Amino acid sequence: MRPNVLVHDIEKYEGKYVAIRTFIEKNVVCFGDDPAMVFEEAQSRGADDPVIFYVPKKDVVHIYTCR
Repeated sequence: MRPNVLVHDIEKYEGKYVAIRTFIEKNVVCFGDDPAMVFEEAQSRGADDPVIFYVPKKDVVHIYTCR
């Protein structure tokens, strides 16, 4: 199985929230520090239902839990 790369030049987006149009159309629409603002900006740029994700800084581990 090939890895699904969401964005290239990842170091440019370290520590930021990134918006792409879809999982198929992966061009970065916008990015920033606040996920809500990134979502709104992506919608204002024509992405009806953008995919928002966080790019951690290099060598930082993030642990997520579900309740």
